[in-house]
Amino acid sequence: MNDSTAGSVTRERRDHVFLIGLNRVAKRNAFDAEMLFDLSSALGEYERSSELRCALVFAHGEHFSAGLDLMALAPKMASGTLSYPSEGLDPFAVSGPLRRKPLMVAAQGACFTAGLDLLLAADIALAADSARFSQTEVLRGITPSGGASIRFTRAAGWSDAMRYMMTGEEFSASEALRMRLVSEVVPAAQLLERAVALAQQVAQAAPLGVRALMESAHQAHAEGEAAALAALMPRLMGLLKTQDLREGVVAMMQRRTPVFKGE
Repeated sequence: MNDSTAGSVTRERRDHVFLIGLNRVAKRNAFDAEMLFDLSSALGEYERSSELRCALVFAHGEHFSAGLDLMALAPKMASGTLSYPSEGLDPFAVSGPLRRKPLMVAAQGACFTAGLDLLLAADIALAADSARFSQTEVLRGITPSGGASIRFTRAAGWSDAMRYMMTGEEFSASEALRMRLVSEVVPAAQLLERAVALAQQVAQAAPLGVRALMESAHQAHAEGEAAALAALMPRLMGLLKTQDLREGVVAMMQRRTPVFKGE
């Protein structure tokens, strides 16, 4: 696949990192049907690739996303014709199969409604110090449909999450950090550089180990701690048979950086 810099979603490969850029700048990267379709398709490409190990969703322009473009989406939503490509993944991880590989988000400027849903669905989220967040669906006559009612409360706790979701009040990057919605806040000019560097760190880890880690964490949320704990040793035993395990041990003995192949 060639890198693409046109369209509503851009794609760029940097070694094992896949950069996915929201690119509807004139509309503050608000999601219309085409953009949702393209983002879903890009995530499907990432999931199927044997070379890509970490995806980073960022945004072109001043804003991450103003949320859903309701004027453009309402007819499709009302008619039930809004859908993702068969080979794609739901960007908000609400329906269909779950990602098995890590996803990062780096947000700047406005990160509203669906933009915040996307951030909450990621495994690691960073924010620019100038980022602004809000979940304003109740002020538009609807309710969050991208997972915020579940993930916001889980990350921030009931009272903080309900305050912002029930009022639609805007909050800052420092408040997002306090509520554990993001793991790091950096100066806006350094956001993409820092996010790419962190994505490259993730991509250097053993991909099979990262996948097992994600499976365990998702199982704990979906099935409870007992089920996840019971599966820990079987997952570990499977990893003990891999070439990556051997590479990790040898690299440690030789005091060098391991080179994992996902085998």
